[in-house]
Amino acid sequence: MIDLVNDVPSDRLKRRPIPSKWSAHEHACRLAAVQPLFMSRLDLMLREPGPVIRPYNPVDDDAEDALLAVDLAEAMRRYRCERAEMVARLGALTPAQWECSASHPEYNAYSIFIMFRHLALHDLYHAYRIEERLLERSGDP
Repeated sequence: MIDLVNDVPSDRLKRRPIPSKWSAHEHACRLAAVQPLFMSRLDLMLREPGPVIRPYNPVDDDAEDALLAVDLAEAMRRYRCERAEMVARLGALTPAQWECSASHPEYNAYSIFIMFRHLALHDLYHAYRIEERLLERSGDP
């Protein structure tokens, strides 16, 4: 992921294709921003039976340009370190722990397994958007 971000020319990192769509910089910083959220949900789900998860939507919860102000190098450093810790922690879970569930108002089922499958798909979505920004023709917005 970090190599993909590094491939985006620096003069295009923060360029949005249109005002309402995120830049490569924002998509990359979003990946780092959600890791603590998922780890806190993991802690909650392992600690309490059937907790209620509060949905998070950056459109509703953050300023529109909040991610543009994030230091990209620091975010990618954090992403690399925190993701390694996350993978190690997930690798230590028992089969029963993977099935621990919570109530999430947006989903009819939500377990630790589903949550981290969701995170993997979330990562791929943002990677795809970063690649779109990378591959845009230089004259295109």
